[in-house]
Amino acid sequence: MTTESQNVLQHQAQQLKKLTQHWQRRLAASSQAAYVLIADLIAEDIKSGRLTPKDRLPTLRELAERLELDYTTVARAYSEAKKRGLIDSRPGMGTFVRGSSPTVPLRGGSAAEMTMNLPPEPALPLLLARMHKSAAELMSQSNLPHLLRYQDFGGLPEDKEAAVLWLKQRLPLCSDTRVLVCPGIHSALAALISQLARPGEAICVESLTYPGIKAIATQLSVQLHALTIDEEGPSAAEFELACKTIKPKALYCNPTLLNPTTLSITKRRREALADIALRYNVPIIEDDAYAMLPRHQPPPLAELAPELTYYITGLSKFLGAGLRTAYVYGPSEKQILRLAGTLRATTVMASPITTAIGSEWVIQGIAKEMLDAVREESMTRQMLAKKILRNFSYSAQIEGFHLWLPLPSQWSAQEFASIMRNKGVGVVSAAAFCTNGEPPDAVRVSLGGPQSQAECEHSLKLIAATLQSSPHSDVTAI
Repeated sequence: MTTESQNVLQHQAQQLKKLTQHWQRRLAASSQAAYVLIADLIAEDIKSGRLTPKDRLPTLRELAERLELDYTTVARAYSEAKKRGLIDSRPGMGTFVRGSSPTVPLRGGSAAEMTMNLPPEPALPLLLARMHKSAAELMSQSNLPHLLRYQDFGGLPEDKEAAVLWLKQRLPLCSDTRVLVCPGIHSALAALISQLARPGEAICVESLTYPGIKAIATQLSVQLHALTIDEEGPSAAEFELACKTIKPKALYCNPTLLNPTTLSITKRRREALADIALRYNVPIIEDDAYAMLPRHQPPPLAELAPELTYYITGLSKFLGAGLRTAYVYGPSEKQILRLAGTLRATTVMASPITTAIGSEWVIQGIAKEMLDAVREESMTRQMLAKKILRNFSYSAQIEGFHLWLPLPSQWSAQEFASIMRNKGVGVVSAAAFCTNGEPPDAVRVSLGGPQSQAECEHSLKLIAATLQSSPHSDVTAI
């Protein structure tokens, strides 16, 4: 070892000695749990510059001796600091300061943001002012006691009128006798699956699909039979084979801007799936949450197999997730009444106040204006992604607000998602969407998570920079 290297090591040792003496004084003066305070002190010292990226920290035993704490407490402290993205450890190498990265705040301050595909919020103060005014006028003019009472399930006549008006954009011939107004798409899916399949029975789904359907199936002990996805959609051949062998109780699909891969099922594949469902009498659950975003798309399965299809869409993917209003158009009046009974048993009813606001915005045309604004904002953000991620292959549709990003070979999806989470960027590993047990190394990126275009651009640049690095280069190595 050279004299220069020895001097560097001695300097580092002296600095750490001073640091741990400071920590010891703070610990002695505080009633806070020691493991939490140590993590707080690491964060403070990184912020102040007393600790810098690539600084080596003492081993667990060394720190326990210096601070006169037990080994377990120090281990918990390092674990807490690691959870916060402050430090990292490598077996045989030591523990190092990761340092702080510029972060994009998660909307609502919740890690749930990491798993939700949110629409972008257009910066349109005049439209937002109209929404405020409309909601305020509605509340001032409504029979408020009536809205605070229990309602018949499925929506008041004016709510069904709004539902039909909205659905006719995709289903021109729909009528209010076959429509239900529900408290969100997820609740409608849960009720439908509980109605169509018993525990142990199977439904067919895409091999990569909406995570909520996985959670519902687990809760209801329903099996998911994965259909391979190609460039046209879920495999028709595999669906027919399943109909012959396992006799599925339903086909579930997310046909437009599939969450997560952004695929929209082609007209030819929709026709093939509808034909098979008709021949084997298999109900179709068409979860078309993103249906209104693309200006041009094939006809819905509900037009191709109307006597079998439950068509579901809602307002959350453009007006906002807090507006839990969904519309279900069923195969017949009898089946929609049966579904109403199931939903009544599980959710009682949709909130009359929330539903009234959604209906008012649909009837006044505000919902359509917001849809157009979300579409335009999504297109702007997709153009940002195209520019910033130009050196990487990914799947996207210009009018959608998420993209599907296969990762370079040096990255695993879980590791990449974890590192990006520490940077405040919401990407979700393929494992969350996988139904066949073989998730690819890919992540879904929601362009609607960051509130502004500037934050979206910053997030995408962090993603691009991380993709170009190795899994360990962003970590403080000692």
